[in-house]
Amino acid sequence: MELFEKTLEQEYKYEGRIINLRVDKAELPNGQTCTREVVEHNGGVTVAALTNEGELLFVRQFRYPYGEVVLELPAGKLEKGEDPFRAGIRELREETGAVAEKYVDLGKFYPSPGYCGEIIHLYGATGITFKEQALDEDEFLNVEKIPLSTAVEMVLNNEIPDGKTQAAVLKMAMRTWYEEESK
Repeated sequence: MELFEKTLEQEYKYEGRIINLRVDKAELPNGQTCTREVVEHNGGVTVAALTNEGELLFVRQFRYPYGEVVLELPAGKLEKGEDPFRAGIRELREETGAVAEKYVDLGKFYPSPGYCGEIIHLYGATGITFKEQALDEDEFLNVEKIPLSTAVEMVLNNEIPDGKTQAAVLKMAMRTWYEEESK
């Protein structure tokens, strides 16, 4: 069965600094038409930075849509056309002051594929050294180090609700454990 939906019309309802909202008319595989609401977003990046002591670097920051402080891996949004890998290096340094010797691509994460086109690029980082943070003037956060095994337990115990962080923590843990087993 063909699953592709063909876009027939697009109407922008809102164009903002971070997101655009459009309403599309699309043709379904059976020939019927439907309405699709789409949030356009340039995407983002998340970095699971593992210290030589086996700790992941986390940040705690207030997240306005939820009205709470959220524990997350260092992350940030992409500028239009920005290289995700370069953005990951930048965000890790800005938010934590960390610089990594080695990076590994942990894949892509689609946060809400039903209505949002955002793609978050996940990276792992090792060989961490520290310099000074370079926070944006509207950015307020606390940096924490959490042992990788504890972070995995926190994900499994629903203590870390952020999806990109859950995915990157578990992927980094599996990569680390596979590398140790193959030695």
